Amino acid sequence: MRRIIIDYKKLDHDTAALLIDLYPHGYGDDDIIVLKKPNGELIEAVEVKTADTIYLVKISKSLSNFIANFEENMERELEDKSENPVLEQEFDSETDRDQEPID
Repeated sequence: MRRIIIDYKKLDHDTAALLIDLYPHGYGDDDIIVLKKPNGELIEAVEVKTADTIYLVKISKSLSNFIANFEENMERELEDKSENPVLEQEFDSETDRDQEPID
């Protein structure tokens, strides 16, 4: 069986679909495999198995940063929305009855 270390951005369509099927809600600490390169650099990856190949899909720094900052970014976005509330329009019930429905 072949073993391939690959960046998630370089996966073919079928393997990417399999990755999504295996981790539909993301991956956790238990799913991450840590590899050490000869130069001492650590690589984090998740495993995707096909009939003839085991792919170790590298988790890039950009993906890790996005995931790490996701909650903070969502909180900031929610704060921005609460500072700029959407104005609600009041309707006069008698005037609304005279209007024709919009199709």
